Amino acid sequence: MRTRRKAREVALQVLYQLDVLNIDVKEAVELFWLNFEATQEAREFSTLLIEGAWDNRSEIDKLISSCSENWSLGRMSRVDKNILRMAAYELLYCHDIPPKVTLNEAIDLGKTYGSENSGAFINGILDAIYEKIKINNPHPDSNETMNKDSL
Repeated sequence: MRTRRKAREVALQVLYQLDVLNIDVKEAVELFWLNFEATQEAREFSTLLIEGAWDNRSEIDKLISSCSENWSLGRMSRVDKNILRMAAYELLYCHDIPPKVTLNEAIDLGKTYGSENSGAFINGILDAIYEKIKINNPHPDSNETMNKDSL
């Protein structure tokens, strides 16, 4: 399995755990790695995604909510919500990852771990998020910081 795919799967599992339990993010990551193994690269990338998505979840949740018509975060499955959080984090902060890769990986995770409709659901919301990001940052390849307040 590719390293980054494995890291995204780990990130989804830990984000789900954080969503269910009231524990510290670093503690959740440590608990996971006490029971599972992966390459150092997968560990580092998954930790980046976990901490980034969790620490920025207020901003990310607002963005997801603004792009999900008729679906509040409370109505979304925890799997779908955490895939969206992770992918939104990648789109906002991981400029070295092509957006198409982020979207495809998130959709695949939804198809694998979510319900039969998760892939299409995640695709629709991430398309809207990506369009919103492009409008607010028309030159995503530049090193300029995106004004996230306008999202």
